[in-house]
Amino acid sequence: MPSRRAFLKSGGIAVFGIGLGGLPVFMTRTAAAVTGPGAFSSRKVLVAIFQRGAMDGLMAVPPHTDPLLRQYRPNLTMGASSRTDASERLIDLDGTYGLHPGFSPLTRLYDEGRLAIVHGVGSPVATRSHFDAQDYMESGMPGDRRATSGWLNRAVGLTGHDATPFQAVSLTPGLPFTLRGDHPALAINKLEDFGIAAPGAVRAAMATGQSLEALYEQTTRDLLADAGREGLDAARLLEEARLDQYDPEFGAQYPRSPLGESLRQIAQLVKANVGLEVAFAETGGWDTHARQGTGSGSFARRARDLAGALAAFWTDLERFHDDVVVMTMTEFGRTVAENGTGGTDHGRASCMFVLGNQVQGGRVHGQPLVLDRDALEDERDLPVTTDFRAAFSGIVMPHLGVTDSATLFPGWTGGGLNLVRG
Repeated sequence: MPSRRAFLKSGGIAVFGIGLGGLPVFMTRTAAAVTGPGAFSSRKVLVAIFQRGAMDGLMAVPPHTDPLLRQYRPNLTMGASSRTDASERLIDLDGTYGLHPGFSPLTRLYDEGRLAIVHGVGSPVATRSHFDAQDYMESGMPGDRRATSGWLNRAVGLTGHDATPFQAVSLTPGLPFTLRGDHPALAINKLEDFGIAAPGAVRAAMATGQSLEALYEQTTRDLLADAGREGLDAARLLEEARLDQYDPEFGAQYPRSPLGESLRQIAQLVKANVGLEVAFAETGGWDTHARQGTGSGSFARRARDLAGALAAFWTDLERFHDDVVVMTMTEFGRTVAENGTGGTDHGRASCMFVLGNQVQGGRVHGQPLVLDRDALEDERDLPVTTDFRAAFSGIVMPHLGVTDSATLFPGWTGGGLNLVRG
């Protein structure tokens, strides 16, 4: 018999919305012995956000004083001059780097030393495939197509803490690669409608007139009984947390977007004290091949959504700032030169954001960007000067207290960046 964890990982259960004002009575009755919310000891929380599509790091945080930048990007370069309209004006960070105006809600966090930026981040294995690059970054084993587990799943297992139903949660329709592995993890699309059933069984039961309670009883044998019970434990914790009555605190205004909704729900889990340690969310639309724009356009829209969601999340969690660190990641960057359709193509290195009270913030980490053609990879891309594993380990190890880097990132012997104070 396979283990319960392996069964969960293989997708033997699925999350669905009841849609009728909560969980069926029999589900809450079955899980009646589960410890309620607030009973778990306070734990550090890592929130990871994947920017799928490959964010243009040179648009997000450009070296705006380098004259070569405008030569490469005559239509995509912005300046930091006060004479420029604010919507088209970069926010000067340190006299060398600027921040895209779409990210302006993050400026205060940078100035307060809570937000750090890491430039030149990427995979040591070159690929222009979104799918391969995302898999390499999520597994933490670049170049290994046989990898079956994700680095965030391994990180949860290395904390040494007892598992709770909500120790590792992805606010996505399906479980991302980075949370697959031996340690149980949940994928939940909407907390308020959380429930559990065997895949396809609900439709079959409805078609035959079978009750959900009878369906559940049929699936409580052997292995599925354990898998189902774990999901029911989680369901009961959420029901007791009264998520339907949740209001963001301190005037936080989340964007009405998938990412804004995901971060709002993560904030709920943090405050409910249900044992959360790793949370995952994602945002798409960063593949800006055409009409990328400057202060407006596709990039600016994505930047405003990410920054607005992050700023609201941080405001909402004011009482938990010492316990939470947020990090972003993206599979690769974009070409240094703009293309003929007003966008940029698949490149190599990009940048990432790290937010938290213990973050070495208020600065841009990584080697200085050099835009001379001879210094570019293949004479077109920013080279990767920071292996993403160095950045990730410099966050997760001190924040979550993980010490086994060999298990976290198999085959990697490099050191972590000094990004978070332990």
